[in-house]
Amino acid sequence: MHIETITYKDFNGVERKEDFYFNLTKAEVTEMELSEDGGLTNLLNRIVASQDSKKIVEIFKHLILSSYGEKSLDGKRFVKNKELREGFSQTEAYSNLFMELATNAEAAEAFIKGILPL
Repeated sequence: MHIETITYKDFNGVERKEDFYFNLTKAEVTEMELSEDGGLTNLLNRIVASQDSKKIVEIFKHLILSSYGEKSLDGKRFVKNKELREGFSQTEAYSNLFMELATNAEAAEAFIKGILPL
């Protein structure tokens, strides 16, 4: 489980500071690995080496939104669905996180390592 504390202004101009949760399960990572020729890791390495900005942006968006969710109150579930992803993607918190990861290689590396299962 990776927690990002993000400060942002909402669309009413109110500054907010909130924790957002991100996680990929072993099953999700395995599915991603098997869905790409040569595996997800190989794909990421090829994209970084090629400096393909369009692909890098697509991958960051996919990883952020695929890993975003909300913990159940009892901690037994980490809920991820289309409605939650869409809601998060429409916030300035998402925009701030996306820009941080797209412009800061160290932050991007820490985020990716944080969302992967141990």
